[in-house]
Amino acid sequence: LVFQKKSGARIEIFLLQPLLPSTVIAEAMVSTGEVVWKAMIGNLKRWKDQEVLEGEFLISGEPVWLNASLENREKRTVRLSWDRKDLPFVSIVEAMGEVPLPPYLNRAAVPEDKFRYQTVYSSMEGAVAAPTAGLHFTEPLMEELSRRKIKSVQLTLHVGAGTFQPVKEENVTAHPMHSEQVQIQKSVIGKLLTHHGNILAVGTTSVRTLESIYWFGVKLLNGEETSFFIPKLYPYQDHGMLPGLKESLQAVFDFMEKNTLEEIGGSTELMIMPGYEFKVCNAMLTNFHQPGSTLILLVAAFTKGRWREIYEEALAHGYRFLSYGDSNLLWHHKIT
Repeated sequence: LVFQKKSGARIEIFLLQPLLPSTVIAEAMVSTGEVVWKAMIGNLKRWKDQEVLEGEFLISGEPVWLNASLENREKRTVRLSWDRKDLPFVSIVEAMGEVPLPPYLNRAAVPEDKFRYQTVYSSMEGAVAAPTAGLHFTEPLMEELSRRKIKSVQLTLHVGAGTFQPVKEENVTAHPMHSEQVQIQKSVIGKLLTHHGNILAVGTTSVRTLESIYWFGVKLLNGEETSFFIPKLYPYQDHGMLPGLKESLQAVFDFMEKNTLEEIGGSTELMIMPGYEFKVCNAMLTNFHQPGSTLILLVAAFTKGRWREIYEEALAHGYRFLSYGDSNLLWHHKIT
């Protein structure tokens, strides 16, 4: 969200995580009247305490006023309120907001980005970035996959700004992994139970979500707390004899059945790095990522260290990297 002060200063508010009236992204996006979000703020030094920023825009030809005030400068929290109390926050964001393109694209967003920087199968609002491997799919391609009897299921992980944060620590385990919200339907768990052993994940986002489901099942089987939260280094702890994929998925399915849940929401900090043993995915479609990122660590783990060969091949043949770039299909092994 961009506000222009009368002085000419441009204040940019990059929405990261909702705080009020709900910390659940899906609920926050349909909130009306007022919300509080954690944000990254561009030109913060030009935004004074107690100063209210104002923005006017049109929705269905009717003017709407949006006000922004600093809730907490140190914590970078912002209170947003609007005069059309009947409008959900998602309508405000769609009308006034700009697509938050990755900084490495080094250009301003254009209207076409609202469609180009989005997957054709997107259904939930809230991520700060598109899962770019999914950008390669078109509706005709989805139909062709269906004709070939290739089944698909949809997962939700709200990509956070941490995906752009480079790894600067000498010891990668010290790198702070930002928590990202996930939402999983019971029907998805049911299909995974039927088709486990041959699962292709579209993007690192889907890999982290699927692997996090397995570890949630481990938590349930170990009698740990039943909240869906996977800490950064949880897989690297000593859990004794680990369950197989089917046993873990069944534990999640049974938990949802017992608690009459058709969908379960939670969050994950899961860090996948060399040495990680994949539990769910045996193939992955992904773009070429930037060096020094947690995404490269995931690819290095998935390819058992052969990522340099793949990237050298891409460099030698002029493949495009990053969000609007080319993709590659990685095959791991058959999960049992």
